[in-house]
Amino acid sequence: MRIIYQAGPLFSDAERRWHKDLTARLEREGYAVIWPGDLLSPEGIAIAGAEAITLIFNACKGALDSCSCVVALLDGPQVDDGTAWEIGYAYAKGLPVYGIRTDSRIAGDTAHNKVNSMIERCLSGLARNVEELLELLKE
Repeated sequence: MRIIYQAGPLFSDAERRWHKDLTARLEREGYAVIWPGDLLSPEGIAIAGAEAITLIFNACKGALDSCSCVVALLDGPQVDDGTAWEIGYAYAKGLPVYGIRTDSRIAGDTAHNKVNSMIERCLSGLARNVEELLELLKE
């Protein structure tokens, strides 16, 4: 079974809702999904205090190490910094990274790309919606 690490910002109610909806859709399609928002509880992070930095890093890195590919939400005026790190780490490990950008704003640094060139070059595919993403994952 293909295990997907679902990367992307998770700080607003709208972002968390979008990720939960995508997770549910991917699971209906037969994929196992790891979403960083489910790895640690807010209470666990609070209890960790200054060690929360290490706790978050190790949890996300460990989850990435157990996955077969990454799906990354790339919406916004620029890619979320944690998402950018996750993309770079996955790329360096040789994992396929599939981006999804539903945002209509132009965020590339040239006229020829949709997001930052360093991010876009790491992608195995870039979808504009969930249906396109599912097609990319089947290839």
